[in-house]
Amino acid sequence: MTLNLSNNSLSYLAPEAFHGLRHLQVLNLTHNSLLSLESGLSRSLPQLRELDLSSNNISHLPAALGEPWGNLTIFAVQQNQLQHLDRGLLESMPGVRLLFLKDNLWKCNCHLLGLKLWLEKFIYTGGKTDGITCGSPDTWKGQDLLKIPHELYWPCPLPSPGLVSTQAQQHGSAHREIPKPTENHSSRERDPLACEVKPKPRPTNLRHAVATVVITGVVCGIVCLMMLAAAIYGCTYAAITAQYHGGSVAQTSESGKTEGKEPFDSSLA
Repeated sequence: MTLNLSNNSLSYLAPEAFHGLRHLQVLNLTHNSLLSLESGLSRSLPQLRELDLSSNNISHLPAALGEPWGNLTIFAVQQNQLQHLDRGLLESMPGVRLLFLKDNLWKCNCHLLGLKLWLEKFIYTGGKTDGITCGSPDTWKGQDLLKIPHELYWPCPLPSPGLVSTQAQQHGSAHREIPKPTENHSSRERDPLACEVKPKPRPTNLRHAVATVVITGVVCGIVCLMMLAAAIYGCTYAAITAQYHGGSVAQTSESGKTEGKEPFDSSLA
């Protein structure tokens, strides 16, 4: 069963809008004015296989669905206003094999790192996607998210315990005409969303350390081989020497016995 609601100027979908359509498999909502997606949609349409939300004004998608959307195989949100997408939403669609994400306002900062890691696994397991082109910041603008090394992302800062109280104080002092610049500056610093992509510092002597370890290993190996060769040579030499001295002693004793017999024989004669 297919339902085509494209080009209808829809801006909102009520949670019960699709009640009774539990066998619907294809839903086309392209070219409307939708702003978000209801998380309860998966409960109303458990058999849905294709969902196309392209060419809307969607700027927010839920962090997760109320329950797994196990039958969904195609999910399209290209040509919207998305800047971020929580990987939890995609993880609640375990059957998705085609994912369309292009032409959004993707902000490639620390908050998109989870999505990047999920997409790498998704492609590795056979999924197909049209990719994500960064819209900001200027450092990565126009570049493919999957080609940016994830080592260059700083972890997102955790919200400060005093952030809530600071914001409450700021709201309480809203009647003041001139806010304190120090408070604004500190709030910007503690804002968890104000994190841009920064290169991760790497030790400059990493190559030297690796080279030192390799050279040390080679030298130790050579020394061990030399010691093993010396031990084998020493054992062989000792064995040959012992054999030679044993033969010499035997010959000496035999000659001594022969010399002792000759005078005895002559006396008998």
